[in-house]
Amino acid sequence: MFRFAVILGLLSTVGPLAIDMYLPALPLIEKGLDADVSSVQASLIIYFIAFGVAQLFFGPYSDQVGRKKPLFIGLIIFAIGSIACALAPTIGWLLAGRFVQGLGGAVVMVVPRAIIRDKYTGTQATRLMALIMMVISVSPMLAPLVGSAIMEVASWRGVFWALAILTVSSLSLTLFALPETLAEDNKVPVNVASLMRGCGILLRDKKFMGLTFIGGFGMASFFVFLANASFVYTAEFGLTPVQFSLAFAVNALGFFSSSQLAASLGEKFGMEKVVATATTGFLVFTVLLLGLILAGFGTLPVIIGVLFLANACLGLVVPSTMVMALDDHGDMAGLASSLGGTLQMVAGGLMVVIASPFFDNTALPMVAAIAFCAVLAFILTRLVLNKTDIAMTPAE
Repeated sequence: MFRFAVILGLLSTVGPLAIDMYLPALPLIEKGLDADVSSVQASLIIYFIAFGVAQLFFGPYSDQVGRKKPLFIGLIIFAIGSIACALAPTIGWLLAGRFVQGLGGAVVMVVPRAIIRDKYTGTQATRLMALIMMVISVSPMLAPLVGSAIMEVASWRGVFWALAILTVSSLSLTLFALPETLAEDNKVPVNVASLMRGCGILLRDKKFMGLTFIGGFGMASFFVFLANASFVYTAEFGLTPVQFSLAFAVNALGFFSSSQLAASLGEKFGMEKVVATATTGFLVFTVLLLGLILAGFGTLPVIIGVLFLANACLGLVVPSTMVMALDDHGDMAGLASSLGGTLQMVAGGLMVVIASPFFDNTALPMVAAIAFCAVLAFILTRLVLNKTDIAMTPAE
């Protein structure tokens, strides 16, 4: 399982790296392309939306032809988008390149999740998902530092050239190290009618939709952080790109370190109870941080420390809800994974759009938006999860 997790984890880092590596460059891109903050933030939003919508194609397509061919197609598209971003003469060109990147990067979100469902369910799947996140955790912790180092010698454009090179390595990994996991007997011909029928089943499934959006609002809070942290940390607290990268790594560490406990805690207490407890903790810490900032105690150490605790709770929610949402839909894992991913990414992008008019390069609007996401996730958890399941442990 560990070797399998490493392969899927390395493939899955391609999409997140397209976000994390260039976060320290956002203020430089603003100056270099003579753009405003909203336009630069749009380069994240448009990536999220394309990343989400394209999953609706790659998921069903992987159910029809297998898991490897879609990976090849998506990675090639991602490489083309990366080169376009590296050559961008204007912010409009950069936005177009980011859109293409998002279209291709979607494949490394939906297909690995479908591969996991091909081989495992329940806590085994959660454990594999957590192992993958452990591999992915290297990305948000080290990628901003790598991006800062690249910018020292090659400007912000070098970040996108590095992503193009990384994509070539991922193509090689897919070709030589990843087995096909979808058996011929399990391949499902896809047409518009079957796609609409499958989407209808999933959209009417209250548990699937609820779990998707519990994780989705958790991810949306992280998207808000991604879109604003570099501006807040550099403008309000005067951090350099390298210092920002270190601060960002601390917050990411909270998420990914706790994700490794999700499967073990799920086996001991039940996955529903873990999600319910973690969403409560996420709500408590984000509202606490909002109160501290309003009271005038929003120092940089306080913000980093409390966000670390909040993200630790979030690390238990996201992998668990991903697995739980797919458990009852093994016969259309690719479609379920893609629809769930699309809904989550679009929700995250829209949350950034809705909150962006309030952002002013200070911590207050950013933390308020994060706390709002926590409130929504908490409410959904109480509405969706069975109260009896939450109260019981597996032993009971």
